[in-house]
Amino acid sequence: MKIASFNINGIKARIEALTSWLAGADVDVVVLQEIKSVDEGFPRDHFSDLGWNVETHGQKGFNGVAILSRLPLEDVSRGLPGDDSDEQARYIEATVMGDQAVRLAGLYLPNGNPVPGPKYDYKLAWMERLRKRAAELLDLEMPVVMLGDYNVIPEARDAAKPEKWVDDALFLPQSRAALRAIQWQGWTDAIRIREPWAQRGPFTFWDYQAGAWNRDDGIRIDHLLLSPQAADLMVETGVDRDARAGDKPSDHVPVWVRLAA
Repeated sequence: MKIASFNINGIKARIEALTSWLAGADVDVVVLQEIKSVDEGFPRDHFSDLGWNVETHGQKGFNGVAILSRLPLEDVSRGLPGDDSDEQARYIEATVMGDQAVRLAGLYLPNGNPVPGPKYDYKLAWMERLRKRAAELLDLEMPVVMLGDYNVIPEARDAAKPEKWVDDALFLPQSRAALRAIQWQGWTDAIRIREPWAQRGPFTFWDYQAGAWNRDDGIRIDHLLLSPQAADLMVETGVDRDARAGDKPSDHVPVWVRLAA
């Protein structure tokens, strides 16, 4: 089972880019972030006609997450538990029914800028809610993949120019500590474990401004965290860097893991 995460940065603007990538990616499931569409506005029929099961948790103009799956989806839930007043569409869960059931938790973690301020407070509070939900997912004792745009740069080597980010919400010590608190529950960072000794990158995001892509001035903020049961099934993992060089690309690229499931 090949599972991918892709911040598409607007489904209506990137539908052709996404369709093209899907045609060659050989993925079974993809979790999307920043669809920037209400559920009714998502091009469900387009993807259904191509053989995808579609589940969405949308929001007008902002945020929004979705799951496209070749395999049946069960027990779909929307919204991160812990704050009934949170109206931002940033989280979706479902169980993928392959040879072995895999629970997916797809997320679009808040950016948090500007710092300090209410947006950063919201980011840290959201991460604490995610930590609690992550612990509950581990208690399931089944393969779980918690994936998406985390909006956190874990280490200096995850940025081409880490000095640029020292005052940014993505790289502040509190943000990185909050991510570590989740990982240290027992989650495996699939992309990092592929290249544990890499001194630079791999990157998953390049800004549209200032020629960041051409200068490879990127950061790694899209992550795949695997429960111990999922990590035991991991076959390979990767970053589809070439997607950034396509026509009308997202500023993110897909990250993926293949499980023996």
